[in-house]
Amino acid sequence: MNGLELARGYYEDYGKPMLEKDFADLLPYLAIGFVGSGSEHYGFDDEVSRDHDFEPGFCIFLPGEETVDRRRAFLLERAYSKLPREYGGFRRQMLSPVGGNRNGVIRSSEFYRNAVGAPDGKLTTEAWLRIPDYALAEAVNGEVFRDDYGEFTAIRESLLNMPEDVRLKRLAGNLLVMAQAGQYNFPRTLKHGEPEAAQFAVTRFVDAAMKSVFYLHKRYLPYYKWSFRALRSLEGGEELAEDLSFLLCADSRDETIAEVKCDIIEETASKIIEMLTEQGLTRVVCGDLEKHAYSVNDGIADGGVRNLHILVSIND
Repeated sequence: MNGLELARGYYEDYGKPMLEKDFADLLPYLAIGFVGSGSEHYGFDDEVSRDHDFEPGFCIFLPGEETVDRRRAFLLERAYSKLPREYGGFRRQMLSPVGGNRNGVIRSSEFYRNAVGAPDGKLTTEAWLRIPDYALAEAVNGEVFRDDYGEFTAIRESLLNMPEDVRLKRLAGNLLVMAQAGQYNFPRTLKHGEPEAAQFAVTRFVDAAMKSVFYLHKRYLPYYKWSFRALRSLEGGEELAEDLSFLLCADSRDETIAEVKCDIIEETASKIIEMLTEQGLTRVVCGDLEKHAYSVNDGIADGGVRNLHILVSIND
């Protein structure tokens, strides 16, 4: 049983009956789910993950105080705290007196403020360009079990749909990083006899390649600890993950391996160029990712966004 299954079962067996019995008047305003930081919210948790922050529990998201006041929120918190301490062979953790818990009663505005910096999920273009991928992933992962009011889900869906111009800008920037780090700098640093710099280059290539693939799937790359697990879940992701893993783990100081790495970099570039072409995002016909990066950037509709530096969304 993974964390998502544990949360859903705990809610169905204990949370739902409690809410229907004691808070029927509030149910139309609540969103119930399991969303946020931690591998369990992606379904990536395993036995190692369970040494901290793992417990049976779920989230109850509340609208503003004008709809659910502090007193009712307090009563709801107290009722949640009285739910059974054990479930599915796992024990609930003690609630923190200073907040910071992943489960329990949470204002929707507080959740989204902590996740993306905006209580209503409305991000400026600058924020959309700057916010890390993993933060967006944490805001929209997991599951929503129930949301009659619809406020929480509406914000969630708005964040799931990155503005197209922002997607293209972020994609263009990462394509350029792939070109510079993988196609250009990796072989050059090896020729200079700088294997350390070569490893930096290949690491940057892999990171940018993974982000590019996720943008092409209109998804967000999770925190780096879970990036390969998430990549393998995409169509064609298993093969790509195997190639990128080789780039990261094989020793570039071996000349034969270095040559294989150069081939994998070009093969990865070709696969991504094929995806760009299929989606109509590039007009260039060549294997140079730099040219494709600028072609993608040229396709941005908003002139203000298009004219920003192509690497504006790349956080070094």
